[in-house]
Amino acid sequence: MTARRRGVGARELRPDGPAKVSGAFAYAGDLSMPGMLHARTLRSPHPRARIRRVDTAAARRLPGVAAVVTAADVPGVATYGLITADQPVFAATEVRYAGEPVAAVAAVDAAVARRALAAIEVEYEPLEPIVDPERSAAPEAEPLHPAGNVFREITLRHGDPAAAGPVAVEDSYVVGMQDQAFLAPEAALAVPAGDGGLRMWVATQWLHSDREQIAACLGLPEALVRLELAGVGGAFGGREDVTLQIHGALLALATGAPVRIAYDRVESFLGHPHRHPARMWFRHTATPEGDLVSVAARVLMDGGAYASSSPAVLTNAVTHAAGPYRVPNARLDGLVVRTNNPPCGAMRGFGVPQVVIGHEAQMDRLADRLGMDRVALRVRNALRPGDVLPTGQILDPPLPAREAIEVVAARPLPPALTADSPDTARPGGQAVAADLGRVRRGVGFALGYKNLLFSEGMDDSSTARVRLALGSGSGGAGAGEPYAVVHSACSEVGQGFVTIAGQIARTELGVERIELAPADTLVGSAGSTSASRQTWMSGGAVRGACAAVVDRLLARVARALGLPAEVVESPRRALVIEGGEIVGAETGTRISLAEALAAGPVEAEYTFRHRRTTALDEHGQGDPHVAFAATAHRAVVDVDLDLGLVRVVSLALAQDCGTVINPLSLRGQVEGGTAQGLGLAVMEELVTVGGVVTNPTLHDYLLPTAADVPALDFTALTYPHPDAPYGAKGVGEAPTCTVTAAIVAAIRDATGRDLHRVPVRPVDLLDVGLGDVGLGG
Repeated sequence: MTARRRGVGARELRPDGPAKVSGAFAYAGDLSMPGMLHARTLRSPHPRARIRRVDTAAARRLPGVAAVVTAADVPGVATYGLITADQPVFAATEVRYAGEPVAAVAAVDAAVARRALAAIEVEYEPLEPIVDPERSAAPEAEPLHPAGNVFREITLRHGDPAAAGPVAVEDSYVVGMQDQAFLAPEAALAVPAGDGGLRMWVATQWLHSDREQIAACLGLPEALVRLELAGVGGAFGGREDVTLQIHGALLALATGAPVRIAYDRVESFLGHPHRHPARMWFRHTATPEGDLVSVAARVLMDGGAYASSSPAVLTNAVTHAAGPYRVPNARLDGLVVRTNNPPCGAMRGFGVPQVVIGHEAQMDRLADRLGMDRVALRVRNALRPGDVLPTGQILDPPLPAREAIEVVAARPLPPALTADSPDTARPGGQAVAADLGRVRRGVGFALGYKNLLFSEGMDDSSTARVRLALGSGSGGAGAGEPYAVVHSACSEVGQGFVTIAGQIARTELGVERIELAPADTLVGSAGSTSASRQTWMSGGAVRGACAAVVDRLLARVARALGLPAEVVESPRRALVIEGGEIVGAETGTRISLAEALAAGPVEAEYTFRHRRTTALDEHGQGDPHVAFAATAHRAVVDVDLDLGLVRVVSLALAQDCGTVINPLSLRGQVEGGTAQGLGLAVMEELVTVGGVVTNPTLHDYLLPTAADVPALDFTALTYPHPDAPYGAKGVGEAPTCTVTAAIVAAIRDATGRDLHRVPVRPVDLLDVGLGDVGLGG
């Protein structure tokens, strides 16, 4: 294929795909080095306790133990955090959640490290945990941290908060705690450097943020801490926070030896933040004709023991709580609080899936109260460019929300379940073979929108460096063959930057061979691989760096040809790169790229920034979000009324994608995002009792498999965004935001049950009682 055919818009295969499917890909957990030590972390069994004593003497005496570190051994800042540095590297005087690190050891092998953990004596004084966010939020609640119990509170007022229409629906909803459950647990390799610093290979979503926090806790200048991305086996927000990095770094510096630190599955469940559980109340009012008059909502989120990204998650939850609808009057309140439950933070959708579950249930209830078709009510009220959002922000184009819901509603429905259908097509599969007479089918819809990129005035940027040169014949490029090297710190966590970076470079430079340098901190920050931002931000940085390279190369050619000074200053006025050549129609120029590069390589660095936004004011008003993407799902389910089992039969998705950079990557992202939302709808919940996680294994924490996820009927809505590189929008989060609500709506439709809790458990569909668990239970 030519460079043009493999550029933007091409169906490009992942370069790491064959290695991953064959088992040859090196993930962070596969890292090794001669003489390396193995690290393990000691964690509190209590959700809340005072630490009376930590005695590590017996552990230090064990043969093969190289080091034991505790809070007393942290040479720099004692706390860290993504937004607020409120989380101790090791608990010193008090533990605030079950699983909080108290010490770490390095030993000659993992078995010795485990024995060393068992030899550490910790005397705890258990305290009564506060695991109910309502209790934590009460004014009289005991502070769980010197910073208090409230991470953030938002009060949003829009229009006349007292206004109300004659038709009203009001209800409450609960969403449980979901885990990212990436298949490759956390791992890193830390190696002391000769200059007193450190080099680390780690699976992470944000190399430079990790470096900043690690260096601060080590008491080192950031320049002495170099990070390089190791193979990442999924992330979904769960690798945005620091977890094991500082522990591994401390042990490497303490021992002077390489240290491998890796979590097993149980420790992974305990070691990273999860999706926020939420308790939500909504009240929608409308005219008899179906026009929304007002939306009121209260969103209470459980942030767990430490802040992580809770303040930003709450921003998304509150600003999206009214949904993608024209709402002239809104009263939206949000609160995220500290408890002694596990910390919660970023997960795919970042606060939006929770509120979509609420506002879409409300739209169904409102349609039923009005006697309207549920899709028609959404179409009637769907946002359009130019509308004013509850924050006061003017909605910029494009946002095809109305088209999205109309598209999925028009898709063909799957055939009915019959006696001729295989047993595997019934709820519960072949092992259950549900009685067809007791199976009911339901159809549900959900419409949502998701903000893109960082919000609320954050100076978001991404830097990339590009070098265009001639191959020497010793590497991948042949002797004299033009090739480019793209260097970005963008973390590839599965989103496809490894393909789009090359596609952009081929499009801009006109060369076939593109090499992607390892992502590390030797180049400027690319920001986090989160917020659906890397195609826009790091894609924009790569495009800008490529454009700068082309400008410099064309200027060199213009200067060598003796062209006028104004052409040298603005060479694209007379010269272009076309078909591997530099061509000037008016000047009669035609030279090969190889000839132009004979004088030496050309390199440029570029930092891309999106438009500035503003923080919310005291009334929740501002211009907080850069852009949005609309998405709609239709779900079809079959429910076994006797056993409460649900089979998702069909899913249709229409999504606002902008220009499609790589159709293959797009398909992977929307299918993965849909599957993750399906899990939240019917099976995924990290259950806590008294603050202690009761199901921290993949045996008890259920994940969707290929048997649970139907083929996705997908339609891409491709309206380019004028501010994005090539008009592309991020696509990874939006499908997760609506699929859960659509599936739950379909289950309501099938059973007639008034469901208020997600995930929907079999017991919720049967006439038996079970107390609510999983949200501070």
